[in-house]
Amino acid sequence: MSQSVRTSPDGSARALSEAYDTALLDLDGVVYAGGNAIAHAVDSLATARAGGMRLAYVTNNALRTPDAVAEHLTELGIPTGADDVITSAQAVARLISEQVPAGSRVLVIGGEGLRVALRERGLEPVDSAEDEPVAVVQGYGGPDLAWGRFAEACYAIARGVPWFASNTDLTIPSARGIAPGNGAAVEVVRIATGAEPQVAGKPLPPMHKETILRTGAERPLVVGDRLDTDIEGAFNGDVDSLLVLTGVTDGAQLLAAPPQHRPTYVDADLRGMLTGQPEVTEAGDGFRCGGWTATAGRDRLELDGEGEPLDGLRALCAAAWTAAGDGSCALDGEKALARLGL
Repeated sequence: MSQSVRTSPDGSARALSEAYDTALLDLDGVVYAGGNAIAHAVDSLATARAGGMRLAYVTNNALRTPDAVAEHLTELGIPTGADDVITSAQAVARLISEQVPAGSRVLVIGGEGLRVALRERGLEPVDSAEDEPVAVVQGYGGPDLAWGRFAEACYAIARGVPWFASNTDLTIPSARGIAPGNGAAVEVVRIATGAEPQVAGKPLPPMHKETILRTGAERPLVVGDRLDTDIEGAFNGDVDSLLVLTGVTDGAQLLAAPPQHRPTYVDADLRGMLTGQPEVTEAGDGFRCGGWTATAGRDRLELDGEGEPLDGLRALCAAAWTAAGDGSCALDGEKALARLGL
């Protein structure tokens, strides 16, 4: 896929909830954190839905079933049906079903979300390498997943059984901080076997395919907090994206983003779906957004002016991304970000 290199966040005269027909929303760090709704999420999503935007929740977490996710969201005050939830478990189950006969046994290293998704595709989940599986699938199993499950995967893979992974996120946010994700568990099996899994989840095409098949979205907007999954997934699917700063990405990471990690829009939280987005314009040898002007110096980014901190961040993105071109910006932006409180 050939795409022009993004050198600035875009502006939008229309509210994003009006410009796009479907929001493809990540969950952890976007809608909730540690199981609790993030500030402004419930009201923002209700307003977007009331205005006619379809809301779909797209998660790399393969542990919970769509029913369980929908129930949790509904309890938070976000009415959701299971059909509104798309998981990496569903994406990897489809990927496996396209390569093995119907009714095949699949060794599951993970939780109930994987088992339900496999049965939906006509496959039989099993627990042991001695059950003669034709595939191994690994997904996030939660903090109580037994170490012996990784050994079971290794036994099957050593016999030549193909290995699939729902996703490779190295970390997952929790109420107590950042915890190891499925990617960390995948590394355990990779190191032990020397094998490489086929991966389905964000940012890879199988997840985007699953999402579009299930939602029928024609003008989707990916909304996420992670550059290497949500935003890169949107890039790979050639669709627009909104980065919200309620999760794992900070200002320094955003300024250093390579082209595949640069979002279309940047906002503080999900209220950004309900508004237009300010334009970033060229101003002399720099870029202006709102009351801020950002320029790229010899070794650092410079910021002048005053106004909304997010406008300053958008201007800095334009200066950093333009200076970096198709690479990553190495200019020091710490002082400029400090002025914005970011």
